[in-house]
Amino acid sequence: MAVYKRAYRPYEGVYTPLRWRFMVIPRFAWSSLFESRVVLGFYFGAFIPALLAAAFIYIVNSPTAQAFLSLQGATFLQVNNLFFMKYLVVQAFFCFLFAALIGPGLMSVDFANDALPLFLSRPISRAEYLLGKFTVIAAILSTITWVPAILLFLLQASLAGFNWFANNLWIAGSILLGSVIWIVVLTLLVLALSAWVRWKVAATALTIVVFFVIPGFGEAINEVLRTYWGKLLNLSYLIGLVWTHLFDGPLTDPQAGTIHPRFIDLPLWTACLMLTFVVALSIWMLHKKLKPREVVR
Repeated sequence: MAVYKRAYRPYEGVYTPLRWRFMVIPRFAWSSLFESRVVLGFYFGAFIPALLAAAFIYIVNSPTAQAFLSLQGATFLQVNNLFFMKYLVVQAFFCFLFAALIGPGLMSVDFANDALPLFLSRPISRAEYLLGKFTVIAAILSTITWVPAILLFLLQASLAGFNWFANNLWIAGSILLGSVIWIVVLTLLVLALSAWVRWKVAATALTIVVFFVIPGFGEAINEVLRTYWGKLLNLSYLIGLVWTHLFDGPLTDPQAGTIHPRFIDLPLWTACLMLTFVVALSIWMLHKKLKPREVVR
């Protein structure tokens, strides 16, 4: 077409509703993330525990399979609250690795290349920009935590019968709430660190420091001051303490009938308060950095 024949033509397609326009960010982010074979392979590898758990559930509910494997009367063949808690613990580790792998690059690249004004010059607010970045990680982590866990719960309910489902329905709520707490804390923390540290490698290293090095300082505080409050610096411990109460175990040891020594040091409210503080601090850090312009002095 000749240049002089070109004229303005309005967009004739379907407009995305305002409340869903933030989804343009995760849509393009997911497409670029899963172009990497490393990310794709790691993502599918995170479903291996779910397949093993499904096989275990089948064996527990199949006398034929137990006879074939010579496992009749084995005491460990139980699908209960502790089974789902242990499954989430395994998946929580995959969540951390995945968040540390993809999280730092989501915002650090935008800040390093001064791309934030390009986002905010469009009909996307700061809150919607943050919600879009949050959705990128949270949706992926959901697919490897509570979504397969709920499917495993339904599989067990279909094999064990309605009575098991009615008596253990609270476990599904614990799965959902426990996963959401972990996803929110982890995602906001990773985004906050990546916003303040504009180098992707440094942001990944800082994430590892928060979860592995800082807890070491907490244990040093415990040893020097003869206290247990240093465990407030261990986010993994705090999440484990909350999950222990949500899943009703192993606060009480089924064999000894006593409180598990790992979880008697801190009360539940301190863990909830510290996790709330981490979430609030992460939101504040993001609020300070999410600006369409920056004055360099």
